[in-house]
Amino acid sequence: MKRTPLYEAHKARGATLIDFGGWEMPVQYTSIIDEHLATREKAGLFDVSHMGEITVKGPGAKAALNKLITGNMDSVRQFKTMYTLLTNDKGGVVDDLLVYIAADDDYFLVVNASNTDKDYAWLKERVAAIDPGVEVKNVSADYGQIAIQGPLAQDILQKITDCDLTGIEFFSFAYAGLRGNDGSVIDSKAIISRTGYTGEDGFEIYCDAGRAYDVWELLLKIGADEGLVPVGLGARDTLRFESALPLYGHELGEDITPIEAGLKFFVKFDKDDYPGKSVLQAQVDGGAARRLVGIEMVERGIPREGYRIEADGEDIGYVTSGTFSPTLKKGLAMALISAKRAKTDTLLDVVIRDKRVQAKVIRLPFYKKRTKTEKNK
Repeated sequence: MKRTPLYEAHKARGATLIDFGGWEMPVQYTSIIDEHLATREKAGLFDVSHMGEITVKGPGAKAALNKLITGNMDSVRQFKTMYTLLTNDKGGVVDDLLVYIAADDDYFLVVNASNTDKDYAWLKERVAAIDPGVEVKNVSADYGQIAIQGPLAQDILQKITDCDLTGIEFFSFAYAGLRGNDGSVIDSKAIISRTGYTGEDGFEIYCDAGRAYDVWELLLKIGADEGLVPVGLGARDTLRFESALPLYGHELGEDITPIEAGLKFFVKFDKDDYPGKSVLQAQVDGGAARRLVGIEMVERGIPREGYRIEADGEDIGYVTSGTFSPTLKKGLAMALISAKRAKTDTLLDVVIRDKRVQAKVIRLPFYKKRTKTEKNK
């Protein structure tokens, strides 16, 4: 199995390690619920170094990327981060990704760990066909990626950087130095991005792979008094789930379009063709047959991935992700169902161990970050 630069740190802290798509990763340190609530209430630290990083550079890089992604590169300025998708000819999702705009024709892409090799080959082949002068390079091994998330994330991270974090807007980034308690430089040009996968405020840090261990240990040390804890994949999943953030292989896939997944906002039609554009336009114009919705259990039960959804005895879809919400204390699910049954408050059944358990359609997301005013009430 592959290991991130933080593997030894996870072992030393007694993490429960599992095989996650070929990576030996921590699923939890104490308990999923404790780590989940710590992130919602204070701050959590996540190893996401298994994610893939790909650079696309050279004259023509912007034009080439614009022909392959659903977003519009012309609408995003330097030092912004764009969430977008790669789609196939049928409109299905090859992957969802972040594009960091370092400069004109200099782009840093962050892709899902399980799709890194696939995405790299996909991009390299298609970019070469559009413009052979554009360089596509897999630089995943060069980076460690650490996410610090939660209400106190900014205060903690500010202690190890001279970069004014208040100046980094949501979905923006900066190059910044990271320093130790003694003022020594840990990484002179890390990427600090105000992004995350938890529904909370926070940052993702891309640093030199050889310095990731030092950054991780330093953050845990200086954040201990403010409640910062290491968080495994288990709570990372429940946090993103409550915030209705899609997970590839669940809410997204080669046979699920971004329109079906509720991501129409990230699909732009005011630009040149990209794979599947005509299919997606037809779904917008005529309505997709399926729709991703939120499900709340009315009767007692916990909906799980893959469970069938029925209405009036008819099979209308399936659960893409589901669990008992640690924050909201109820059984919830995201489900891909017939658009005809997707109206809010529609009653339906989740088939749990061959038993039909009543639930209803609700709006997404399940959880929204509270403002400072709301927290003080």
